[in-house]
Amino acid sequence: MGGRMKRRDLLTLLAGVGLAMPLPAGAQQKATPVVGFLHFGSPGPFAYQVAALRQGLRETGYVEGQNVAIETRWADGHYDRLPALAADLVGRKVDVIVASGPPSASAAKNATSTIPIVFSTGTDPIADGLVASLARPGGNLTGVSILASYLAAKRLELLSEMVPQARVFALLVNPNDAYTKPLVEDMQEAARVKGVRLQILNASTESEIDAAFAALADLHADALIVGDSVFFTARREQLVALASRYAVPVIERWREFTVSGGLISYGPSLTDTNRQLGHLRRKNPQRRQAGRSAGPAADNIRAGRQPQDRQSARPHRTAVDPRPRRRGHRMKVRTLPGRADEAL
Repeated sequence: MGGRMKRRDLLTLLAGVGLAMPLPAGAQQKATPVVGFLHFGSPGPFAYQVAALRQGLRETGYVEGQNVAIETRWADGHYDRLPALAADLVGRKVDVIVASGPPSASAAKNATSTIPIVFSTGTDPIADGLVASLARPGGNLTGVSILASYLAAKRLELLSEMVPQARVFALLVNPNDAYTKPLVEDMQEAARVKGVRLQILNASTESEIDAAFAALADLHADALIVGDSVFFTARREQLVALASRYAVPVIERWREFTVSGGLISYGPSLTDTNRQLGHLRRKNPQRRQAGRSAGPAADNIRAGRQPQDRQSARPHRTAVDPRPRRRGHRMKVRTLPGRADEAL
């Protein structure tokens, strides 16, 4: 795609599902369209997400500093800063806002009803009040809902297969998260069905994560499931290090946990999700159903369709260390032949 990128081209922006919005009547074309990136976290642990976004843009011919600009805003874990950061992006008249996670998406939604917003979330965007439905989001929002928070019971199943002799599992949760209570209830039911015990460990600070791992031996916990919390996502290096120190099998939701040295993950890749956010397409003749994994994710969009017509893809994969016995776990750990999508 040569020449100057048009604003209409930028607004066909993929979030696993894509986005295309008509140019408002009388609007002026910009020399360099601007993507606003709004994140609840800090650039340190989440810098790879912006790098993945840039990669996705490059893969479709758009290079930051040449034919597209990116404005990043970080809340550094202070959610109360998000409304002002979103308002700042709106004030700078960005062409589209890429919002990471429900807090960022909600702040962007409250800040503008005209600038297109593309969000990514691991929770239910309907329950979060972001969209009217997955099939037809409505308004100026669309995005990808990977629903990673609803896979915890599956993680218990996979971890029990890897550690078949385990009878006591621990679940690490952040008590400050709104989704913790239903998560614990679902996991307790899943453990009851499997006939295993489940111990709940709370942690909302780094020192409490340390204490939770130290308590595993006294609880006679054979393996650990990391609950769904952005607090834990930002501390995956700490989780990997503690799992190694205490020689305990641990499963987490994001692929990046296994890439960093963790034993196993079940869920999507945040890197891939953000790379797909950067895929821009002017035209695409194909239309695919939500959640289908065949072909490039960019095939999920068709130019000219409105945001309310976009559907969300929900890719879930199992990534596993193919040599778990080298980790010195207290319990014998099996591989998962035929079950793992990826061996890292």
